[in-house]
Formats: sequence, C-alpha cells, structure tokens
Amino acid sequence: MPRPQTISDEAILDAVLDLAYRIGPARLTFAAVAAEVGLSAATLVQRFGTKRGLLLAADKRGIDHWVSALDRSTAASPLARVVEGLVLAVDRLATPELMANSVAMLQLDLADPDFHAETLRGARAVRAHIERHLSAGLDAGELCAGTDVATLATLIETTYHGAMIGWAIHRERPLSEWMRDQVEAVLAPHRVGI
Repeated sequence: MPRPQTISDEAILDAVLDLAYRIGPARLTFAAVAAEVGLSAATLVQRFGTKRGLLLAADKRGIDHWVSALDRSTAASPLARVVEGLVLAVDRLATPELMANSVAMLQLDLADPDFHAETLRGARAVRAHIERHLSAGLDAGELCAGTDVATLATLIETTYHGAMIGWAIHRERPLSEWMRDQVEAVLAPHRVGI
C-alpha cells in the first residue's frame, strides 16, 4: 500500500513556481525543490517524472492562478474588477529579478508546444474574462455606448503584457501601481463622463 501524501501536489507546484521565479527555471532542480518542500528528490521524481514534467505542471498551476485573478477581485464595479484583477495577476512578480525569471519561464511557454498550449489557453481565458467584465461595464453604463468591447479587451490584454516589461525596464514604482496606471490609461477614453 502506498504511503499517504504529506504535501499536496498543489503545494509543491506553488513552491516550484516561487522557486522558478526566484532562481529561474534553468537553475531549478529536483534537489532544490526537495529542500524547499521538505520531501526527497526521489519522491518528486516519482510524482512528476522529469524536470520538464514538474515545470509543465507548475506552469499549468501558474496559468490557472493568472486566469483566476480576474475572478478574485472583489471590486463592485465591472471596470474596477478588470483593473484589480490584472493587478492581482502580477502579485507574484514584485521585483525585477522575479520578473526576469518569469520571462525565462515565458521562453519555455513560447518555445515548447506543450507549454505554449497552456499559455495560449490562459491568454484566451484572461481575454475572455476581461471582455466579460467590459460587457458588464457597458451594460452598467460605465463605458461609452458603442464601445467595441472585444477590441478593447484585446488592447487591455496587450497593455497588461507590455506593462510588465515596461515596469521591469523603468522600475519607477511598485508593479501593482504601474499596472493599475497603464490599464486605467487605456480605459479612460472609453469611460462615461471622463
């Protein structure tokens, strides 16, 4: 009979993501993860197979975290939920070093077909969440009549991605503030009464 798991896969994958953002995916090893979570490297190999398998599982978990950020916002207004959700989506990337290692993870997402499939799934879901909140904002009278919410959702998603890189270069204030300002700037011309 197999021994019961003392640490859930979810907890391990969260630790893998945190470690990958701290040291980069290239330097991540089973031994480093084992030290982080208090399990043996052999146990991790048994659960996830290979380093690629471990990173892919962690990447899927990170993408789910990214997508769910737009649902975690408790703001009352649909447009505020867009802004707050995108700010929540960058909560793990508060330093330039974390951002740099996140970009290293993005390299995997763009180069490896399995990683890319997950990233594309996440990006489509994020855009759909944004579009849904924008539609609710249009219905609530927060957006100008006739606003093309699909186009605006694409523009906001693009701004979100670009804002992370812009912040990593300029480093003028906390990422959460930078992200909020960039998304608000895109929304401003479409808001009623602004």
